[in-house]
Amino acid sequence: MATQKIAIERTQAWLERVVLGLNFCPFARAPYKSGRVELTVCPSSKEEVVLESLHQHLTELDTISESVCETLLLIIPNALSDFYDYNHFLDRAERLLVQGGWEGVFQIASFHPDYQFADVAANDVTNYTNRSPYPILHVLRESSITRVVGNDAVIEQVIENNQRLLREMTQEQFKRLFVDEVL
Repeated sequence: MATQKIAIERTQAWLERVVLGLNFCPFARAPYKSGRVELTVCPSSKEEVVLESLHQHLTELDTISESVCETLLLIIPNALSDFYDYNHFLDRAERLLVQGGWEGVFQIASFHPDYQFADVAANDVTNYTNRSPYPILHVLRESSITRVVGNDAVIEQVIENNQRLLREMTQEQFKRLFVDEVL
């Protein structure tokens, strides 16, 4: 069972080395460097408590200015370790957005140690664009996505660039980033 401090430290290292270091999300650097990314841990092993924690954080985030907190990573070190359970839980998280009136206000990006895209082999390196040290629910503000991205073509280009970068890595580079250091 990971302590909250360790979960935050490992997630922060992953963010800095992988997400920012590889420029997986070119829009993340500015909010991260300016302290507008909140990393928080839900230490519970119960899905219901994780859902309650997500609800609480969405409610709080909805009252805070984007200039104070642009995005939130809810780190879940002790629950949803099975990717299929996590994937099923994402449906519940999405329903929570709708029920809370946050559809179109927030969206949830998903990260998991065993992340696997549909129709992609489990060992495909492209899965590592969404692999993280722990299950994570990344709550993004729709307004910041629209402001920074503008259209879906930009997102598609980022995804293609990330996949190409991973495919072009040497085994040693890949191992250093994803096996030895972070995940």
